[in-house]
Amino acid sequence: MTLSSAEIIHLFETRATSQYGREAVSQLEHALQCAQLAEQAGETDATVVAALLHDLGHLIAAKKEERSDDAQQRDDLHQYIAIPFLRGLLPDSVLEPIRLHVDAKRYLCGSVPTYWDSLSPASKRSLELQGGAYSEAELAIFIAQPYAEQAVRLRRYDDLAKVPKATTPGLAHFHKKLEALVKQG
Repeated sequence: MTLSSAEIIHLFETRATSQYGREAVSQLEHALQCAQLAEQAGETDATVVAALLHDLGHLIAAKKEERSDDAQQRDDLHQYIAIPFLRGLLPDSVLEPIRLHVDAKRYLCGSVPTYWDSLSPASKRSLELQGGAYSEAELAIFIAQPYAEQAVRLRRYDDLAKVPKATTPGLAHFHKKLEALVKQG
């Protein structure tokens, strides 16, 4: 079932106010910061919207029992959960960076020696659950995929979007970009 843009915004308004994993921000704050960083970097609207929606899978799958410490002992595959709900609504230029943003972390850990040190403790833990850094062969396969470079840039914004009480535009600002992409599709 494809979500509408209004349903996506409703998910953010109703399920994204809780703490984002073990980070010091809510899921909504994280999403807005990530989108703002992409926008400030001059990214296309597609990449800005991908930055906003990259963790939507967490919101779709949100259940009280999944927020337990036990749930943090396994990878939830959130990067794949949202795709069926967005396919048909948004173009691949939004969907693929979302799908690839976890693999982009694995890519950066394998290709940038100092990247691991820049990760938050929660992000380091999730990387372990997601399979760790890519090998040399996996690096080449990943970066050759369409939208991999956008996913790497999204990943960088993702890593920086964890600042408590940061000032960002609200959902309405990014909803306009989302709506413009929906109308193009």
